[in-house]
Amino acid sequence: MDLIDTIVKKYEEIYGEEPEMIVRAPGRVNLIGEHTDYNDGFVLPMAIDRSFWIALSPREDARVEIYSVDLDEADSFDAENPAHRQGYWGEYLRGIAWYLTKHGYSLKGWQGVSSGDIPIGAGLSSSAGVELATARAFCAVSGIEWRAVEMAKAAQHTEIEWVGVNCGIMDQLISATGVAGHAVLIDCRTLELERVPLPAGTSVIVLDTSTRRGLVDSAYNERRSQCEEAAVYFGVPALRDVSLAEFEAKASGMPLLTQRRAKHVISENERTLQAAEVMKNGDAKRLGVLMNKSHQSLVEDFEVSSGALNAIVLISQSRPECYGARMTGAGFGGCGVALVKADQVEEFSSYVREKYKEETGLEAKLYICEAAAGATLIARKP
Repeated sequence: MDLIDTIVKKYEEIYGEEPEMIVRAPGRVNLIGEHTDYNDGFVLPMAIDRSFWIALSPREDARVEIYSVDLDEADSFDAENPAHRQGYWGEYLRGIAWYLTKHGYSLKGWQGVSSGDIPIGAGLSSSAGVELATARAFCAVSGIEWRAVEMAKAAQHTEIEWVGVNCGIMDQLISATGVAGHAVLIDCRTLELERVPLPAGTSVIVLDTSTRRGLVDSAYNERRSQCEEAAVYFGVPALRDVSLAEFEAKASGMPLLTQRRAKHVISENERTLQAAEVMKNGDAKRLGVLMNKSHQSLVEDFEVSSGALNAIVLISQSRPECYGARMTGAGFGGCGVALVKADQVEEFSSYVREKYKEETGLEAKLYICEAAAGATLIARKP
């Protein structure tokens, strides 16, 4: 039974009728462009065919009632005046209602059942999927025109101001605006979007190390401060305004650690723009080279990888059917991503799982991903 059947059946059990609509919003994997988003730089993610789904119907009042199939738990709140429920999965839904109401939207309530297949804590942005599916639901029942970029901003500010996670815009924006069969080049300063086709004959495979990020908040904040320090040194608003040539000419006056942090961000921005160009030309080999260089920079200059991530990436890079691989996400655990010849996915996956267990004692999970569309409304009743 697929997720749609599951949530529709459960909705019918609870409410005794069919849901009027279904919404979904995907997770994402970032092909290249790591720790560039909060430096006003460039990222190249794709929405994946793993999503958070809600089957729902509007209510006459402003209450939201939702049951999570995955957690076997229910939540309910007043959409016009939601209260915090700290540490609870429903915080993301409550936060979206809070932000939209705060910014002048008149919200109607709804009742729904949810489920998802985005691995939680793996760096595939399950939270953005929840946020954008919730925003899609509120827009649908409240007669609000769906503006993908605007709702992505709403979801980002929900996470920062309501949930308390100081995140960039990438996760929410790609979940809102993903394009089937394409990655999306995002300028994190202007929010300009450019769809970029995946090279023909390739598959994107997420490499889940079965480890989860630890101590990432303090390390993330430290890296962010170091990048801000470097921008001040160069006299620019953000490191996206510094070219590699300018860095090499002027960096010697900075502390060595700050130099390395800045070098990663500046070179990663260049790699990301190059990756978009080679993808337009269908050049999988060159894209793979850029992914490998990105990982090396994240290990040596930004220092956000881990033993498990390095193991699974190096194993992947050793395979002839793999064009390139790198860690993806904030780091310190979670997932890598590999670009692999589509007709050799099974051989690749089998080898990586076996070799990774041999080297680390851990069971890797590999997800073959297709580039999916962003947040979607599926109407069931006229």
